[in-house]
Amino acid sequence: MTVQAVLLVTAVVWAVSLIRSVRMRALVYSLPLPMTLALVGTGHRVQGAQLLGVLGLNLFFVVVAVTHHLWRWPILIADAAGIIGYVALSAGLLAVPVPFWPTLAGTVALWAVTMLLLRRQHPAPTAPPTAPPPVAEAGPRTRLPAAVKLLVILLGATLTGLLGELLRAMVVTFPYSGVLVAIESRRDLVAFTRHFARNSLALVGFLAAYHVWQDTSTAAAMAAGWVAFAVLAVALHAAAASGAARRRAALPAADRAGPPGAERGRWEHDPPTDRVRE
Repeated sequence: MTVQAVLLVTAVVWAVSLIRSVRMRALVYSLPLPMTLALVGTGHRVQGAQLLGVLGLNLFFVVVAVTHHLWRWPILIADAAGIIGYVALSAGLLAVPVPFWPTLAGTVALWAVTMLLLRRQHPAPTAPPTAPPPVAEAGPRTRLPAAVKLLVILLGATLTGLLGELLRAMVVTFPYSGVLVAIESRRDLVAFTRHFARNSLALVGFLAAYHVWQDTSTAAAMAAGWVAFAVLAVALHAAAASGAARRRAALPAADRAGPPGAERGRWEHDPPTDRVRE
């Protein structure tokens, strides 16, 4: 992994650590910056396996969320379990040929089914949700100094980069920054995973456009990939905002403002953990 790639991963994780909104965190993380550096630096071609690599990214966060929140594993062990899941998937994909276009169709269909299931799992509320009871804390939270935290992120980016280099073509979608982002977002990991699952369609679009143009030139393929990502990302967020507005309009007028003190529009579309509670 190049020094530039390590610095980029560090910058992404640092930016995510400063953002309070879970939705914006997921958007920043989904930017295909590590993919861009991996494609440019390694020269790997985008094939069907990389499309399934995006599913591997989702698998990584699902494993971390389940093991940390449901099974109560420490976040570092949950992170390790997520990496093992991604590496196991990658090993299987590298062992067999994966045709691109059938894989693209299957990936998009699976994304659509997942979004439908998530929508049914988180329906629009018919009444304001009650605020969760306050959680007693054992003592004041200890914060790392900014310089120390940046150094930890830099070291973590270097270690995950070295691991990613062992995955050959699957290095393109390896969760370089995801390993550390999962730690930064551990209190809201379930909501983060759901938002990233929605954004992952834009990553599929990036890889699909790159595949179409990669025989022309790397520059053309990269430009096409970023345009496809931007168009899909904007469309996804516009659709999410439109759906939230429709659900708000369907609520009784007294309920549209949400619970007292809640941010307008937050509780109806996103879980109450859309922002980190300090």
